[in-house]
Amino acid sequence: MEASYRFFQNDKCEYFPCHKIEEGQDFNCLFCYCPLYSMGDRCGGNYIYLENGVKSCEKCLLPHLPQNYDLIEERLLENSDENND
Repeated sequence: MEASYRFFQNDKCEYFPCHKIEEGQDFNCLFCYCPLYSMGDRCGGNYIYLENGVKSCEKCLLPHLPQNYDLIEERLLENSDENND
């Protein structure tokens, strides 16, 4: 597979899949813990804040779709640049 470093799936994980997906849909486990989580409301994903203030990403597939690898990489670079200014 070309650029195989962009996709990893652990279907043996006890939580797989950790989000609801359509049958047959590719699910990328590479970003198991979302690297954008700490960006709060600037992450770009589908999240909500619970009443207790915790950010819930239960319905977010952004880091789990193979086609979003470049987007995540870009967002991390943007965040890094912002923090270095």
